[in-house]
Amino acid sequence: MRHSIFSGVVVLLLLSACGDQTNKASNAGPAPVKVKVEPVSVGEASYYDEYPATVTPLNLVELRPQVSGYVTGIHFKDGERVKKGQLLYSIDAQLYNANHQQAIANLSVQEANLMKARKDAERYRELAKHDAVARQLVDNAEAALEAAKKQAEAAKANIEAVQTSVRYTRVYAPFNGLIGISLVKVGAAVSAGQTLLNTVSTDDELAVDIYLDQREIYRFTRLLESKPQDSVFSIAFGKDIYPYPGKLAFLDRAVDPQTGTIKARLVFPNPKKELRAGMNGTLRVKTSSSSETILIPYKAVTEMLGEYFVYVPGDSSKVSQRRIALGKQIGANVIVEEGLAPNEQIVVEGIQNLREGSVIAPDAAQP
Repeated sequence: MRHSIFSGVVVLLLLSACGDQTNKASNAGPAPVKVKVEPVSVGEASYYDEYPATVTPLNLVELRPQVSGYVTGIHFKDGERVKKGQLLYSIDAQLYNANHQQAIANLSVQEANLMKARKDAERYRELAKHDAVARQLVDNAEAALEAAKKQAEAAKANIEAVQTSVRYTRVYAPFNGLIGISLVKVGAAVSAGQTLLNTVSTDDELAVDIYLDQREIYRFTRLLESKPQDSVFSIAFGKDIYPYPGKLAFLDRAVDPQTGTIKARLVFPNPKKELRAGMNGTLRVKTSSSSETILIPYKAVTEMLGEYFVYVPGDSSKVSQRRIALGKQIGANVIVEEGLAPNEQIVVEGIQNLREGSVIAPDAAQP
């Protein structure tokens, strides 16, 4: 009997102990989440803003004939460098030379007529002094002289016009530069002002054009006025960086009202002729932030509905979500423009298991 009573007491004590442990476990809540925290980095950061860019010649001329005819000669090799005044194309000049000779002959006739009209006028003036001729005849002689003068002047002007046409049968290089592939062959018929023969462009220096949002006009105006160091502007083609830096030349006259952008032009040297007109690349503008810039690992950022957050440890080892404004991403880090102070810490690993108010078990802080 005593043995049964003792066994019952032991069972009750054990049940009571288990109940106490269960209550303690339920009151303790979920286990802390293991995370890693780091202090935010503060300092100066350098990075590149990038813009789609197009390489453009500073000077470009389309060669078109000023007279119609047949191409009789091409005096260069496609793609070679030409010098100012170098003969490039010849156009059949037989017709224009014939017109020139005819104009010269016509001038001779008009000069002979002028000489006769001048002598007639002088003769009638002498007769008029002695009242030996009617005044009407004198006036007619004077009028004929003036007409002869005008005809002689018109003949001279015609010669100049025809000489110009003769000169236009030879097409010369307008400046030193690179000529393209000829678009016509010997024997081809060309029309004045219409047929495109070729294109010549300069390539000692080339322009790089970009389009800026109107909000960046102030920044680039300051760059234009301050004349920054050569390392500020560079251009990349894929992974290759062009070795020579460029300089900002000018901003266009006005903003395009349809796109809200403005064109900016930079000039790059081309000593090794590695740049070619029409190339597309990426203009890189080096930017240095202030010494108080806050940098955090990008992996610490969560995005919800277009807004960005980080988890910040608080009292009682609990975390809270903090909304932040992000700036430029630099490698694995990103600039924080608003939302964090220099002396704060953030969770950088284990954020996928966190929510507002989660209890954490942080590792030792990593600088």
